[in-house]
Amino acid sequence: MIILRCIGFLFLSCIAARMNTFSNLPSIIPTASDLESAIISSLKTLKLDGHFSFDNVHHAAMDFGNQSHSLPCAILHPESVSDIAKTIKHIFHMGTSSMLTVAARGHGHSVQGQSQAHGGVVINMESLREPEMQVHAGELPFMDVSGGELLINILHESLKYGLAPKSWTDYLRLTIGGTLSNAGISGQAFQHGPQISNVYQLEVVTGKGEVMNCSEKQNADLFYSVLGGLGQFGIIAHARIALEPAPKMVKWIRVLYSNFSKFSEDQEYLISAENTFDYIEGFVIINKTGLLNNWRSSFNPQDPVQARQFNSEGKTLYCLEMAKNFNPDENDIRNQEVESLLSQLRYIPSTLFLTEVSYLDFLDRVHESEIKLRSKGLWEVPHPWLNLLIPRTRIHEFAEEVFGNILRNTSNGPILIYPLNKSRWDGRTSAVTPEEDIFYLVAFLSSAVPASTGTDGLEHLLTQNKRILDFCETARLGMKQYLPHYTNQEEWQTHFGPHWEIFVQRKSAYDPLAILAPGQKIFQKQYHSHNIGLPYNQYLQKGQLKHITKNDRVL
Repeated sequence: MIILRCIGFLFLSCIAARMNTFSNLPSIIPTASDLESAIISSLKTLKLDGHFSFDNVHHAAMDFGNQSHSLPCAILHPESVSDIAKTIKHIFHMGTSSMLTVAARGHGHSVQGQSQAHGGVVINMESLREPEMQVHAGELPFMDVSGGELLINILHESLKYGLAPKSWTDYLRLTIGGTLSNAGISGQAFQHGPQISNVYQLEVVTGKGEVMNCSEKQNADLFYSVLGGLGQFGIIAHARIALEPAPKMVKWIRVLYSNFSKFSEDQEYLISAENTFDYIEGFVIINKTGLLNNWRSSFNPQDPVQARQFNSEGKTLYCLEMAKNFNPDENDIRNQEVESLLSQLRYIPSTLFLTEVSYLDFLDRVHESEIKLRSKGLWEVPHPWLNLLIPRTRIHEFAEEVFGNILRNTSNGPILIYPLNKSRWDGRTSAVTPEEDIFYLVAFLSSAVPASTGTDGLEHLLTQNKRILDFCETARLGMKQYLPHYTNQEEWQTHFGPHWEIFVQRKSAYDPLAILAPGQKIFQKQYHSHNIGLPYNQYLQKGQLKHITKNDRVL
C-alpha cells in the first residue's frame, strides 16, 4: 500500500510539473524584438558589395506625401544588381516564416507610402550606380541607365550628345525605375506616349530574387508586367530607353480661357493636328484675383503689359500651356508655325504669355518652384495628391461638378488638366486607362498647411478628394486613377477590371510570396510562425490568390 501511494504521488507530481511547463510557455515564445534581432542577424550574413543600415532608417519611413510613416527594419544600399538579388532571394527562401517584405525607394516622391515597407527592407535605389549611364547614338539612339538614376541626370548626360529621351514627367528629381513602374506622363505624352511606351529593354529582379533581362522579344510577359506594374512583379535595376535629337530652344506659351468648352476643344484639336506643338498641358485657376500668385504660374518673360494687368475677378479660368521646340537657325519658320497654330485657338486675346528658354530650362521648370517652396518651409508638408484619368465624353460633366461646385471656393495647389491619346499607350503593359480613344489627366496637386484646421488643412483636402472620388463613382464616369491608391484588394480589383485576372497571374509567376511593394496594399504577405520548411503560401485559383496549408512546400 505504501509503495502504491508513492507511485501515485510521483505520477501526480509529474502531471503538475507538466502543467507548470505548459503554463510557462508564453514566456519562452520569441518576442517581436527577438524576431527582429534574428532577422537583422540573418541579413548581416549576406556578402554584399554595398551594405545595410539598421539604425538610421527613419528617413525611409517618409515620402513626399508626408501622410504615411512605416518604419522598416533595414535599408539596403546596393552597389550592384547582385546585392538586390541576394537580398530578395534570401527573404524568398525564408518563406512565410518571416513577415519581411521589400520596397524599392527612388527619390521618395510617392504620396501614399508606396515606397515604404513596414518592418521590412527598403532598397535605396539611388545608391545603385551599375551600370553607369551610356548613350548609344545611331539611327535609333538609346541610353542605358540604372533604375535608380534621376531623370535630371539622364537629361544632362544625353544632352552632351545632342540627344534626349522622348517622354518626360513635369518634375525631374525622380528615378527612371520609379516612373516606369507607374507610366511617366507629361505634356509630350499625347505625341510620344508615356515613358513606358519608350523603353527597349529592362533588367529586372523578380520577387524570387531572379535577375532577368526582358524586352518585347525576350521574356516579354515580364517586360510588360513590370512597365506600369506598380513595383508588384520586380525591381527595375536597369533600363534601355529611346532617345531622339534634342532641340536647343523652346518657345514657351500660355493663354487663358474663361470658357471650359473652348478650352477643352482647343486642346483636343491641338493633340490631333499633324503639325502641332511639342508639348501641350493645361491647368485650372480657381478663385484667384491675380495670376502670378500661383506657383505653377511663375512665368518670367517680358510679358505683354495687358497680360500682367489682366485680372480674373475671382472667376475660374483655364490656362493652356504649349511649347514649340526649335534651333536658332530655324527660328523664323517656327515663329510662323506658332502664329498659325495660335490663330486657330479661341483664347482671351489679351492673355498671351510668350517667352523663349533653353530646352534644359523648360524641362526642369518645376525645380525653380521647388527651390522657392523649400526656402519658405512649404515643400516638406503633407501632399494629399489625387490624379485621375477621365474619358473625353465625360470631361464636361466632371468639370461642371468638380470645378464649379466641389472646388468652387477653394484651391490649395495647382490643378492640371490635359488630354492624352490612348493610341500612344501600349495595352500590353500593366497600366490601366479609360476605354475611350482620348482621355484627360486631371491632377489635384494640393499642399496642406501643417496644423491648419481650415480649408488649407489636411483633413479638409482629404475630404475634398473623397467628394471628387464619390462623384466619379456615383456618376459612373469610367474614371481610372493614375498613381492609384486603394486600401483593399476589392478596390484594386475594380480598378483593374478585366485586367485583374492577368495581374494576379503575373503576381503568382513573378512574386508568389507577395514580397515586393507592400506599400501599394494590393497583395499582403502571409505569415506562419509555425512553418516547417519553406511553405508556398499562395496559389492561383480562379483568378484569386488563396492560402494553402503549412504542409505545402515551395517547389
